[in-house]
Amino acid sequence: MKASPAEQKELLRLQAADTRLQQLAHTAKNLPQNAELAALAPQVDAVRQRFAARGGELEDARTELKRIESDVELVEARITRDTGRVEHSASVKDVNALESELASLRKRRSDLEEIELGIMERIEVLETEAADIDEERSVLAGQQEALESARATEQAGIDAQLKALAADRATIAGTIPDDLLALYEKQRGRYGTGAALLVRGVSMGSNVKLTESDLADIRRAAPDDVVLCPDSGAILIRNEESGL
Repeated sequence: MKASPAEQKELLRLQAADTRLQQLAHTAKNLPQNAELAALAPQVDAVRQRFAARGGELEDARTELKRIESDVELVEARITRDTGRVEHSASVKDVNALESELASLRKRRSDLEEIELGIMERIEVLETEAADIDEERSVLAGQQEALESARATEQAGIDAQLKALAADRATIAGTIPDDLLALYEKQRGRYGTGAALLVRGVSMGSNVKLTESDLADIRRAAPDDVVLCPDSGAILIRNEESGL
């Protein structure tokens, strides 16, 4: 393949743009906030589970309290009813039976009120624990939000650079002959580097000094011949510093 030395040198600009695009893509993929958010995620999940567990316990306790309160109301209603019967009954036998039942009802009410008090105390403890966990959850959420905001800011800056660089690359690629550009893309896709400078006998594509035999072949090539690095497969760009 033939291409003028000036056209071949443009490949170095294209390679520089592609290298920078790869670097930016790598940076975007490996933003420090990604690792920090990943490390924070298990803590967030653990706190969320603890909060959900306390919420479930609290809901169960409140349901139990309502049931006990309902039982107390029923007992009190029966006490009121039986007290009224005692006051209006003329039968000693009935009064004695009612008094016995009232004693049982009052004992039952006392037991229920004791249970009720215990449940209320447990609800108070659970509410305090839930509030503490919620505060912890809020702190973690704040840390997440700060990290996500910082990541978004950095990503926006990278995206702007990528957009500008992609435009520059398109401009550079537009000045390169189609066949030369196709070869560059092929070599870059296959080996990772499409074009590299030859500096004092060392290919910048492989960072390896070429053999004397390889250098002799390159010396015999015309300036407009497109030559490939025998090690990296990249198009070798020659200049006055190539050591030929």
